[in-house]
Amino acid sequence: MRADTPAYDLEIRTDEKRVRASLADAALTPFWFEDPGRPLPRPALIGAIETDLLIVGGGYCGLWTALQAKEQNPGRDVVLVEGEEIGWAASGRNGGFVEDSLTHGPENGQRYFAGDLDVLATLAEENFAAFERSLITHGIDAEWEAGGALDVATERHQVEELRAAPGRFYDRDELAELVRSPLYRAGSFRATGAALVHPAKLAWGLKDACQRLGVRIFEHTPVTRLTDRGGTVRATTGMGTIRARNVVLATNGFPSLLRRNRMLTIPIYDYVLMSEPLTPAQLDEIGWYGRFGIGDCSRQFHYYRKTADNRILWGGYDAVYHRGGGIRPEFDQRPETFARLADHFLRTFPQLGDIRFTHAWGGMIDMSTQLAAFQGLAMGGKVAYSSGFTGLGVAATRFAGSVMLDLLAGADTPLTRLRMATRRPLPIPPEPIAWPAVQVIRRAIARADRNGGRDGFILRTANLLGFSFDS
Repeated sequence: MRADTPAYDLEIRTDEKRVRASLADAALTPFWFEDPGRPLPRPALIGAIETDLLIVGGGYCGLWTALQAKEQNPGRDVVLVEGEEIGWAASGRNGGFVEDSLTHGPENGQRYFAGDLDVLATLAEENFAAFERSLITHGIDAEWEAGGALDVATERHQVEELRAAPGRFYDRDELAELVRSPLYRAGSFRATGAALVHPAKLAWGLKDACQRLGVRIFEHTPVTRLTDRGGTVRATTGMGTIRARNVVLATNGFPSLLRRNRMLTIPIYDYVLMSEPLTPAQLDEIGWYGRFGIGDCSRQFHYYRKTADNRILWGGYDAVYHRGGGIRPEFDQRPETFARLADHFLRTFPQLGDIRFTHAWGGMIDMSTQLAAFQGLAMGGKVAYSSGFTGLGVAATRFAGSVMLDLLAGADTPLTRLRMATRRPLPIPPEPIAWPAVQVIRRAIARADRNGGRDGFILRTANLLGFSFDS
């Protein structure tokens, strides 16, 4: 590899016939959903009910909130409703990376939460430890592997960045002890604060734990409207109504039931490939024996990890906002992105030869302008909400549940005093401005990667104004 050749770009440089062959038999559905332990959905709500706490949304955020609400007060009546099935969206089809960061990394934390960094560092560590304890306490088999995380440099300018980063630094030759790729220039390994899970099994395990604690769960029950009734909130569903003293909104990237929050997140589509299981000989070729996830250091970055049966999940790079901001099933497939990801995979691990991908899928995540989640209250303190996890929600959703429960209780705690719980991020411009604005920022990010990681005028201006975008 020539020193001035970028490791990754939009142009497919692997033989296109080889790229097409690698994707020829890929199922366009998430690999995780094929697990035989997938539970049957709960019946939909029909009729009218009352509850102390209603949680809208059956992904990680809603499930963690329900679980913690019952742990804090076993006698509290908690109802959780999900418009489709538990874990069907981002919570069931993500990469399964569990990171202790609550701020989307230290640089973003310094930019938006500088005054809270010390307390956030402590809270993040506590949340990560509590996450693991909860899996043990409730017997949730989410294939938890606390094997750490490896950040790799694929461009020259990233080497010194990694040398200064927390963790053990590996130069190009030393890195071969952990994993081998002709694109790697250096690496930094973090032994703590990072783990891997089977994302769908985590969602299903949380569902089961909630039910065992007495949470009433209704699936295929979309909430269409919230109405403030003074002392209670009325939620209207497709075939029923729920009167609740408190409500938690955990709908994330889907349009908020609170109109004032609808411009605080934007639906971004992320895409993923899953390889066939690697043979022992293939593992020997790349030397990746450890149970850790990997991410490269570009702004348009890739994330990848091994599964329990030694497949490689490979995702990232493209962060796609579809014109108009719609959320549609057909957006879950994007052949040009799948081809680009396959090309990047084959450049990274050319020694794997004619490996095939068994699955290729995508889906929506929610992104906020501060690249980290925010929480708040509405309807006189009866409704709490959290959104904007920007792809780092596996652990942060548990923390968000803790924040929302404290907010609903009216408690003055370190969580409710955080900036992310007291100030909302800047709104995202509406269409028709949003689509061209996102394309300008994406091109600026790509230029920064080609320009030694240095932000140009557009990114510097956007950051000064409080707008961030990431892949």
